[in-house]
Amino acid sequence: MSIVKSEKTEEWFFSSDQYILSETDEKGIIIYANDLFCELAGYTLEELLGQPHNIIRHEDMPKIAFKGLWDDIQTKGFWTGVVKNLRKDGAYYWVYATALKRVHSDGSVTYLSVRRVPDRASVQACTSLYADLKSKE
Repeated sequence: MSIVKSEKTEEWFFSSDQYILSETDEKGIIIYANDLFCELAGYTLEELLGQPHNIIRHEDMPKIAFKGLWDDIQTKGFWTGVVKNLRKDGAYYWVYATALKRVHSDGSVTYLSVRRVPDRASVQACTSLYADLKSKE
């Protein structure tokens, strides 16, 4: 795996050919996390399983961003966007996330999140946008 920490900030980066995967139950509790998710978030799989997915929510993320995520997932079945995530050690990493609602044959619902490297222009734009939205909370 290719994960590096910036020498200038507390930001962590992963390779553009890697994907972070996780799945939650209908209440947002983590039921699956791939190795990259664990490594980048700084948790073991055992520490993540059974925890709410917002364990990695960074304080810079405005509440309205997650309201939009849940609204889109419920109405469209999916959501995409740029998210700043929190590592266990207090550092952070940015992702371009796609979240999907999965309705299983038994009627149960889970949510799959696939994350990849965002482009830096999107990170810059979201940094400003999210700071503005947070200031209005």
